[in-house]
Amino acid sequence: MNDDPVKRPPWPESASRPVVTPISPSVVYSSPSLDALDAQYDGEVHGYAYSREGHPNAEVLAQKIDALEGTTGGFITGSGMAAVTAALLGLLNHGDHIIGGDQLYGRSMRLLTQDLPRFGITATLADPTDVNAMRAAIRPETRAILVEVVSNPTLRVADMEGIQALAREHDLTVIVDNTFTTPRAYQALLRGADIVVHSVTKLLAGHADVLLGYVAAKDAGLNQKMNDVAVTMGFTASPFDCWLGERGLMSFNLRFDKAQENAVLLADHLAGLEGVARVLYPMRPDHPDHNRAAHLLGGKGGNMVSFELSGGRAAANAMVLAAPDLAFAPTLGDINTTLSNPATSSHRALSPEARAALGMSDGFFRVSVGCEEIAPLMDVFTRAIKAATG
Repeated sequence: MNDDPVKRPPWPESASRPVVTPISPSVVYSSPSLDALDAQYDGEVHGYAYSREGHPNAEVLAQKIDALEGTTGGFITGSGMAAVTAALLGLLNHGDHIIGGDQLYGRSMRLLTQDLPRFGITATLADPTDVNAMRAAIRPETRAILVEVVSNPTLRVADMEGIQALAREHDLTVIVDNTFTTPRAYQALLRGADIVVHSVTKLLAGHADVLLGYVAAKDAGLNQKMNDVAVTMGFTASPFDCWLGERGLMSFNLRFDKAQENAVLLADHLAGLEGVARVLYPMRPDHPDHNRAAHLLGGKGGNMVSFELSGGRAAANAMVLAAPDLAFAPTLGDINTTLSNPATSSHRALSPEARAALGMSDGFFRVSVGCEEIAPLMDVFTRAIKAATG
């Protein structure tokens, strides 16, 4: 027996096992020999060497999201945008062209239109609800299409079946940001997508206390390319965040269903309030893509509701001031309801004209509905909107 405490096993052996996944914060892992490390890197045995390349907590979380998406081989990144970036840089090369939905998350739009062009990758934005608009954007050098099933923040529903048929016709890779819909409503890879990405920060983790992303491709070789990009560029997630993400994931189905139930009721309530110009929720009959949403999502409209307040910025600001207990924050998917104004947060980089073309006025709000009791939440909105619109 070795009595040197430095060389003792770092973890006590046990005949039982922990019920909760242990946190493994170690940055590096020791190998017994050169041959053992070679075997690990050559894929003959499984193990860890340096946490930027992977660690147990990331692997546990990835496997659980894999199961939700009906796939294997996905991996965790340090944020949703890291997942999007890993997907695009793993797939695209200098001279390639990509088509993006014209209502993507604001930072995804920036990545496509401002950052990737610096590396010789060009992009065109097109309406994902109109497959002919997508078709018109195709060039000889087009390699991929990036869409959200339900757009952020106007909640338009992409013509996924048309887009995937178009992609097959032109040998294009379909990348789906499934953050809004989640696998609870739409399993992207099983429905024809080639790559799926998530901001795990949002509904999957659900408590506004982690920053995480996830990406997976059907093709194992493409998965490896994306993973190589993530490792090289340091898109690594911390073990503690992964541990918190796994904890949040345990209640995901319950939270999704309760928040969705609340969203249905809140959308109908907002539609009846004076001062509300319009309400957007995919399962409402007055939604422009209602029939498509019902078909694609199987009745699961999710937890996101958007609405437009009459009175522009002044009314919008007054409403936020009149609801101090309602978190005005640029996030979504939290267990508590949050309110966002795209003109001052996610889409502030767009000109007022560009936002107006997409249907986002200064009085446009996105609500991420949480799991609170619905009656008090309705009352908060009623009082705040009345105060703002007189």
